[in-house]
Amino acid sequence: MKKQINPRIIFMLAASLIASAVSAQTLTLKWKTDTLFRVPESVFVDSKNKVLYVANIDGKSDAKDGQGFISKVALDGKVITLQWVSGLNAPKGMGVVKNTLYVADLDRIAIIDIPSGKVSFHEIPDAQFLNDVTTDDKGNVYVSDSRSGKIYKYANNKSEVYYENPEIKGTNGLLIEKGHLYFVDFPTGKFYKLDGSKKLTQIGTSGQGGDGIVPVGKDAFLISSWYGEIYLLDAAGKATKLLDTKDQKLNTADIYYDAASKTLYVPTFFGNSVAAYTFAM
Repeated sequence: MKKQINPRIIFMLAASLIASAVSAQTLTLKWKTDTLFRVPESVFVDSKNKVLYVANIDGKSDAKDGQGFISKVALDGKVITLQWVSGLNAPKGMGVVKNTLYVADLDRIAIIDIPSGKVSFHEIPDAQFLNDVTTDDKGNVYVSDSRSGKIYKYANNKSEVYYENPEIKGTNGLLIEKGHLYFVDFPTGKFYKLDGSKKLTQIGTSGQGGDGIVPVGKDAFLISSWYGEIYLLDAAGKATKLLDTKDQKLNTADIYYDAASKTLYVPTFFGNSVAAYTFAM
């Protein structure tokens, strides 16, 4: 007589294997800089020039005070130039297109020529609190506004509202990946996908204070919670906490993942340092 396997047992075994695979994901500290920075909000790896850019608010996160600056740092954490570009207003998210670095600078986009370090600005009317930046393969630049919930698109020296939804109150982290625009809502930690037709789908939820988003594999992402946590969101939308530095009073702001070296770079905001972690799949 042929025995049949209970489907419930198969389901439990599959769930166990998935759980084991997820739990195998780890973040291991490689290095942490000294407290040289001034409220570092965002990091970005320029793989072409093999350098790490760090956006320093250096003051209040909503102040038009000209105190903000961008640091240039080696990939091993050694500071090359602390104030490479200065005179900014609470700079936050960054993105690169060819030889240009774009920075969210409160109510404008700072446009930095990388070879020379010269900066110009594009003002965005009605912008309140520009936060994160992402770019697509056509060179378009997208910027989130965490106070209005809007997402702006910048192209050909012009900007326009690309997406807004009254249900989204605090758009923060942005990511263009495979033709889709992903973003996280700061107050709730809800993680969304916006397809080419601007159809919105909620994928999952990480921690409150959703900040940076980075891709780490097929339909998997690391999402930082500004309060000091980093989550892995798998293809099914399940969130697993990989890092918690709240007790150390270290924030985890706008992160960047370098797939080539399997390194996650984390700015600690009020901790005034940048930490690098090896992410093991």
